[in-house]
Amino acid sequence: MTDYNETTNPILTGFKGQCPRCQQGHLFAGYLKLAPRCNVCGLDFSFADPADGPAFFSMSIVAFPALAFALWLQLRFEPPFWIHILTSLPLTIGACILLLRPLKGWLVCSQYFHKAAEGSIDRDWHAAEADRQRLEPHGK
Repeated sequence: MTDYNETTNPILTGFKGQCPRCQQGHLFAGYLKLAPRCNVCGLDFSFADPADGPAFFSMSIVAFPALAFALWLQLRFEPPFWIHILTSLPLTIGACILLLRPLKGWLVCSQYFHKAAEGSIDRDWHAAEADRQRLEPHGK
C-alpha cells in the first residue's frame, strides 16, 4: 500500500488541487467540481463541504485591490462610467474566479487534515476542561 504523508501542508496541497491523503491524485473533476474520489488512493471526497467559504475569501481578498484600482483610475483619469464597466468590473470578477479553485482546494484539504465534520464534538477535550476547571482554585 502507498505510504501516506499525513504531515503535508493543507494550504499547499489544496492550492495544487491534490488529494489531501496521498497528495498525488486529483481533487477536482472540473474547474470547481470536486471529484467523487481520489484517482490514486480512492479517498471518498463526500466529507468535503466548503460551502460559501471559497467565495467569501475570494471576494474579501480581491475587494481592496479592486477598489484601489477603481479609485486610482477615477482620480487619475476621470473616465466615464462605462470605462469602469470595461476595466474594473472584469478585473474584479476575473480575479475572484481565479482564486476560487485554490481556495476551495485549501478548505477541503483543511477539512481532511483537521478531521472537521459537521456536528462533531470533542467530548474528551470538554470532559478534561470541565475537570480542570473543577479542580482549579477559583481565586486564579
